[in-house]
Amino acid sequence: MEKTAPPQISGKAPELTGSVAVIQKKEWFFVVYILLGAGFEEIEAVATGDILRRGGVPVCYAAAGGNIKVRGTHDIEVTADALVSSVSPGEGDYIVVPGGMGGVKSISADNDTADMIRKAHESGCKLSAICAGPSVLAGLGLLEGKKITCYPGCEQLMAGAVCDVTKAVLQDGTLLTGRSPGAAIDFALSLLKLVAGEETALGVWRDLVY
Repeated sequence: MEKTAPPQISGKAPELTGSVAVIQKKEWFFVVYILLGAGFEEIEAVATGDILRRGGVPVCYAAAGGNIKVRGTHDIEVTADALVSSVSPGEGDYIVVPGGMGGVKSISADNDTADMIRKAHESGCKLSAICAGPSVLAGLGLLEGKKITCYPGCEQLMAGAVCDVTKAVLQDGTLLTGRSPGAAIDFALSLLKLVAGEETALGVWRDLVY
């Protein structure tokens, strides 16, 4: 299938005021935290982090539970950058919840992670999720009235949300959601555009020859 342009996501990049990170000699005033729970969907977590880092964006993989090494649903082990218990996302930062039912269940069952997401949201942290990942946010009551996409068949897990699974990527305000593993690159490019601007996202898109 020929790709002629990256996903068109309306709106401008949000004001970035939060955690400070330095990467590729550029100061960023936010961090994107990608949450990993045992059984996470590898392509959704890794492709998102890869594309964001290609754009120079600071990414922190944060592991739910007490083990810094997290095994995905296809038996690929990833060493996280930190444990969820050691990070405190705040205003201007971003949280990404990948799918994979095992990962979703692991994250939802971890009280520290649930508390972190809730507190981060209350302090102005932006949220994003892909595949079954939005169900974590729905379980915390954070999707009420929000327009989202998710993995087809998971709509019943998205309490309070308005689901449209015909969309590969859907943005509602600063909330970004993706449909499935097959939408991982589009989701990641859309998130890059949201956090770092269209010019950066277009540059990465061109380099990928996507």
